[in-house]
Amino acid sequence: MVLQRLNGLSDREAVDAFDFDLRWKYAAGTLDFDYPGFVHTVLVDMRERLRRSKRPNRIFETVLAVAKEAGLVGRKRVLDSTALYDAVTTQDTVTMIRAAIRGLLRVADPALAPEIRATLKRDDDYKSAGKPTCEWEDAAAREALIDALARDGFAALAVVEGRKLDESVQEAVQLLGTVLGQDLERLEDGRFRIARRVAPDRVISTVDPEARHGHKTQSRSFDGYKGHVAIDPDSEIVTATNVTAGNAGDGAVAETLIESELEEAKKADAREPVEIYGDASYGTADLVEKLEAAGAEANVKVQAPSPWRAGLYSQDHFKVDTQAGTACCPAGMLVKLHARKDGSAIANFAPSCTSCVLRTQCTDSPIGRELRIHAKYATLVRSRARQRDPQWRQRYRATRPKVERKLGHLMRRRHGGRRARMRGCEKIRHDFALLAAAVNLARLAALGRGLTQPLPLVGHPRA
Repeated sequence: MVLQRLNGLSDREAVDAFDFDLRWKYAAGTLDFDYPGFVHTVLVDMRERLRRSKRPNRIFETVLAVAKEAGLVGRKRVLDSTALYDAVTTQDTVTMIRAAIRGLLRVADPALAPEIRATLKRDDDYKSAGKPTCEWEDAAAREALIDALARDGFAALAVVEGRKLDESVQEAVQLLGTVLGQDLERLEDGRFRIARRVAPDRVISTVDPEARHGHKTQSRSFDGYKGHVAIDPDSEIVTATNVTAGNAGDGAVAETLIESELEEAKKADAREPVEIYGDASYGTADLVEKLEAAGAEANVKVQAPSPWRAGLYSQDHFKVDTQAGTACCPAGMLVKLHARKDGSAIANFAPSCTSCVLRTQCTDSPIGRELRIHAKYATLVRSRARQRDPQWRQRYRATRPKVERKLGHLMRRRHGGRRARMRGCEKIRHDFALLAAAVNLARLAALGRGLTQPLPLVGHPRA
């Protein structure tokens, strides 16, 4: 399984490699060339048994322990994420609604299924997969199809409402309700149509309901998941992994990647401090404060304040004192901060902007300038001041980019690298950890750190 992940092979290809490649025989325990192989479904069974065990990531954990014993894991961590494309096709609204209805009928018990079918009015048995037939270039025909599908979906939900359902049926009901609610709206005349909006956390496929639309940058989008890693920048050993839906923020899972390091940082000893590096996606005030509270050095890049308008004074040109509750503009006008319920504040300079000689350099708004102060403004200002230090910038530029090379190692194989091999966040999370274990083993070999004894992984996966 480790060699399979390292080489990006399918199950059948991995079994063939084991049968005919002497290197695989040697790596699997110096086996003879005529050692019998096995059918590819054994790998499917072993992955499932490993997933259900108490330590599903034991391979990654054991390899990491070997790296630590070899002195290759220090107290620096670099965090980053990369896109993992889902293993299914993104579906349109019509296909998802019909598939969700089919899914409910498929898992319903013999008594419930006929009752649901009796309420469905479309001329469709909902047995075959795929998109329903329609004159797609005819707008009226499309609208009629969407309305009919929606009515069948809501009719099916009405049948099961208030009933005690099995877990599989309950999941199918929730999926159908989610698909209907996220993509449809009802007009004044009672007809349903596709909503002119995009729902937050939108399901994009009924085959893999956990996959999401994601954006690595404003111009680069993808469908699927995000793979998150933490590495030691000196040895380039992966120390932690995680997988989330594609729309999850990087900062939201940062703590899970450095949980053990934060515990180490809290210990009062004379060792060097824990250093955490990350790009601007990790530069939130919340994460900075948590790192500092734990005694770690927060080398995450905090974004500069958004400019008011191009060529006009930014927020950095104003002197804000959150302790005194005041703000002073470049012209010297002092105003009080008006606190808001969420902890943020507003500084309103509008009354003074009318006669201000710097107005044209400050704002083009007819009502004047207004500042919105972040709830943790002091933390952000302190972090921005630190990252303007030339020594900090030099250290950051020498350390942070190393994680990009490691992500390249993880993603160099499309099958099982950039493209997920399976469905569902949990399975992909375990598979991603196995990939990291394989890459770590390759890194140990590249560093010349051989093993004095076999890894303690042989035996029953549930042991």
